[in-house]
Amino acid sequence: MFVDRVSVPEGLAPDRADRNRWPFTVPAVAQLLNDGMSFTRPVTFLVGENGSGKSTLVEAIAESFKLDARGGRLARVHGRPDPTKTPLGEILRADTTRAGARMLAGPRRNKKGFFLRAETAFDMTENLGGVPGYWDEDTSAMSHGEGFLTMFQAMFGTPGFYLMDEPEAALSFSSCLQLVGLMHRLGESGAQVVCATHSPILASTPGADIIEVGEHGFHRTSWEDLELVDHWRRYLNNPAAYLRHIVP
Repeated sequence: MFVDRVSVPEGLAPDRADRNRWPFTVPAVAQLLNDGMSFTRPVTFLVGENGSGKSTLVEAIAESFKLDARGGRLARVHGRPDPTKTPLGEILRADTTRAGARMLAGPRRNKKGFFLRAETAFDMTENLGGVPGYWDEDTSAMSHGEGFLTMFQAMFGTPGFYLMDEPEAALSFSSCLQLVGLMHRLGESGAQVVCATHSPILASTPGADIIEVGEHGFHRTSWEDLELVDHWRRYLNNPAAYLRHIVP
């Protein structure tokens, strides 16, 4: 692993007025300010509803490891030498392991980190196929799902610190299963993955740590106890029980 905890140092914590502004009013962010967040396993999932703060958290965690919140490689590699920080990313700091400290201090060629977010990943698949250091395949000629999987396999092929924000956006059921296999292999290989997701399939990755994010803030839980899993089970068993509230 490369990061075992993220937190906001006391000297960087927002004042009372700023805590009344977004994103610090989001319960999960407020809890992070007070308690920090630890990572205990190579693969960690942040699971929650839209607006719960999971994407805000994963963006800031990426920035704490010198990754650009818009997505891409470690800073100064993806063409944005001075990326604009998010409000939380500006003050969040990572406690790195020895391996993480060595990676950040070492030469650029040894820095294995990547942040993939759905909003910018489409542009990457359109523009980076064939670019040296990325992937050889012409992903612009592929479906979104095929392009995403090609990107995953190329950019997450060696041990590094990898963050993903809703990578399931373009993936079918079978493609999500392939990504589960990739993330499990990464965890076994010495890599570290932090992923924000809505997908019960991705969250079922064997051995992963699951942090549920919501109005309560965040807490660790099991896959079986996720609210997301419970809703999917109920819906698939009886869609009408949900749709009667939506469709007249």
